[in-house]
Amino acid sequence: MGKTKIEWVKNQDGSQGYTINPVKGLCPMACSYCYARRLYKRFKWNPEIRYVSRWWAELDSIKPSRIFVGSTMELFLFEDWLEAILNTCQNFPQHTFIFLTKKPQNLAKWSPFPSNTYIGVSVTNQEQYDRAIEYLKNVEAPVKFLSFEPLLSEIKLDLRDLKRAGISWVIIGAQAPRSIKTFPNWEWVREIIDACDIIKIPVFLKNNLGLSKYDSGGFLPYYKRHSSGTMELRQELPK
Repeated sequence: MGKTKIEWVKNQDGSQGYTINPVKGLCPMACSYCYARRLYKRFKWNPEIRYVSRWWAELDSIKPSRIFVGSTMELFLFEDWLEAILNTCQNFPQHTFIFLTKKPQNLAKWSPFPSNTYIGVSVTNQEQYDRAIEYLKNVEAPVKFLSFEPLLSEIKLDLRDLKRAGISWVIIGAQAPRSIKTFPNWEWVREIIDACDIIKIPVFLKNNLGLSKYDSGGFLPYYKRHSSGTMELRQELPK
């Protein structure tokens, strides 16, 4: 377990939270944009998939924090290990545990989720979004969120479906490493933000959407301008 650089894993006081990986190894999802696979290749980490039985050993030694569980692995492929992980989360009510999956069809089995969890689904295109919404309608969790990261195409959001699915947070980001070939169209981002604003869903824009050579200036409304003249990217957390 360690402090994370993932911007949206923040504690209540604004400090960075943690990531922890109870299941280690090379994720079988093999997504082409997966940053973890690049890390495994770069650092020659052990690719064998295995469960770390004492993954929770450090949780008593840190202040109440938000913790992203499984940042390098699709945990919802491993039922036996996931049951042990969720049971452990309930034993540490002082922390908030964040889960993110590309397998929304596997969520209902674990519903209702523990009261100290956030449950999210990664979506990159319209088909994945539609599937995520349909499955999340049948899931009970304190916070249900969508991560449009990387946003690879235009996605039309239906406000009624967002409400019925109980979505209470949205994250938007570009593909890493950032390039002009994969950078999302600003209008795609704007449409998602505008839809969320109508029904008051907090939006977190990742730093890789920040002002850059890819920005035409049309994204400036989604920054906060301080009295000092500095600009801050809109990064809201769930209430």
